Amino acid sequence: MPEALRADARHNHDQLLTAARAAFAEHGTEASLRDIARRAGVGIGTLYRHFPTREALLQALMRDRFDALGRRAAGLLAEPSPRDALLTWLAEVAAGSATYRGLPESVMAALRDESSELHASCAAMRAAGSRLLERAQAQGAVRADITTEELLALAAGVAWAGEQSPGHPQMAQRLLSLAMTGLAH
Repeated sequence: MPEALRADARHNHDQLLTAARAAFAEHGTEASLRDIARRAGVGIGTLYRHFPTREALLQALMRDRFDALGRRAAGLLAEPSPRDALLTWLAEVAAGSATYRGLPESVMAALRDESSELHASCAAMRAAGSRLLERAQAQGAVRADITTEELLALAAGVAWAGEQSPGHPQMAQRLLSLAMTGLAH
């Protein structure tokens, strides 16, 4: 978020992000921007002043999510069980994965662009997750040949599988637990 926003503009910015998070969770990345503005209690012009494009809004949400996951991973390093810490983090990664399916190519390009803020946030989140994985591997709780990229792909796959079982709200958590058992020595 821009540093120099007035208090009311900062409030609108935060309300827009909160409303967008909810709308994208319910309707996917193509959720109505008018609906997002309405949910935030602002006009569509205010939304566009803060986020000139859908992609800018998605990037802001993803950057916030990546930053939060990075902070969460760092905090979980203090947990006594490296396996449980990794499982907790993966569950949170999986929970967020479903929200951002169908990202526009421009957002995906920003993820690949090493000079973008979104890429930097994603890289920092991956690095924090890598530390959780390395800790679990050092303790022998997870096989040594597993990579962070594989774990993130697993979390995305589990999120997708969980979506396919709407009558079983704990499906994703159960699948992650099973996967962790399979990743152990």
